[in-house]
Amino acid sequence: MRYNAYSNYFRSKFGTRVQKLSIDGGFSCPNRDGRCGTGGCTFCTNEAFNPSYCRRVATITEQIDEGIAFHRHRYRSAHVYLAYFQAYSNTYAPLEVLRERYDEALRHEGVVGLVVGTRPDCVDEAVLDLLADYARRCYVAVEYGIESCYDRTLRAINRGHDFACTQRAIHATAARGLPVGGHLILGLPGESRDDLLAEADIVNALPLTTVKFHQLQILRGTEMERQYQDETFRKTLLQFSLDEYIALVCDLLERLRPDLVVERLAGEVPPRYQACPERSFRRADGRLLRNEEIPVLVEAELSRRDTSQGSRYNPSSNNQTITI
Repeated sequence: MRYNAYSNYFRSKFGTRVQKLSIDGGFSCPNRDGRCGTGGCTFCTNEAFNPSYCRRVATITEQIDEGIAFHRHRYRSAHVYLAYFQAYSNTYAPLEVLRERYDEALRHEGVVGLVVGTRPDCVDEAVLDLLADYARRCYVAVEYGIESCYDRTLRAINRGHDFACTQRAIHATAARGLPVGGHLILGLPGESRDDLLAEADIVNALPLTTVKFHQLQILRGTEMERQYQDETFRKTLLQFSLDEYIALVCDLLERLRPDLVVERLAGEVPPRYQACPERSFRRADGRLLRNEEIPVLVEAELSRRDTSQGSRYNPSSNNQTITI
C-alpha cells in the first residue's frame, strides 16, 4: 500500500489480523456532567458511533462475546481481539473503577489487550501510571480525541479544553512508552482547506503512533444540527464532494510522517443519525458510500499521482518544543 495502514501495523505486532471490539464501559464525560461544561461538544452524539453490540445495558463480558460473534461472521480471519473502550471518556472515573472495568475485559480469553479512548483533560499521572502498569502485561494503547489543533475551533465546538492540554496529554502518555492515537475531524466550523493541511505539520510534531481522520458529519440531536439551520453558520463549513475529499486526504497523507500509522480515513454513521444526508458521500448511482470503500479510492488516487505517505513530509516541521 502507498500509506502506512493500521492493519499492517497489527500484523507486524501480532502476526495475524487483530480486531478491536468496541465497548461501552459506562463512563461519562466532563463536558456533559458539568465538570468543565454541559451539553457536550456541539458535533457529538456518542450513540451514532457505537456498533449494535456495544450496549451500556450489557456487561463488558457480554459486549465482548457479542462483538466476537459479530466480527467472526463479518471477518472470518479475526481471532485476536483488543477491548476498545470507545464510548465517552474511558479514563474519567476513580482508579478503582478503571481497574475493575479494564480487568473484566482482560479476563476474557479472546482479549489480548486494551485500547482506551478518552479526552486529553481526563488523564493525570496516576491514570497514565495505571495504564503503563497494564502495558507491562499486555498491549495497551490510548486514543485521544484531538478533533482540531486550533483553539478557536475548540472554543467554537464547546470542546472544554485547549490544544495545549492535548499536547501535554500526548507527550505524557508517549513518555511512558504507550502507543498514542489521535482523532481529527476534517471540516469543523471556520476551518479552511489550508488550515487542514497545516494540521499535518502540527500532528507530525507530536509523538503519535496512530492517527484517524474523518469528515465532519451533522448528526441528529446535536447542537450543531441546530446551528446548521442558520445560513451564516453553514457558510463556515467546508462542503466536500467525494473527489474533493479524496484529494484532501491524499494531500494530508503526502505531508504526514512516513512512520505514522493511519487507522481511518473517513467516518460512517447509520443513516438514521444523519441530520444532513446531502453531506454524505455517495456512489454515482446515488447509494451511500461505505467507509471501507474510501481507502480503495485513496489508494487509487495516490497511485494516479505516483506518490505515497510522506512524499511531501518536511522534517523541519518537527522542531516544535512543548513544555510539559
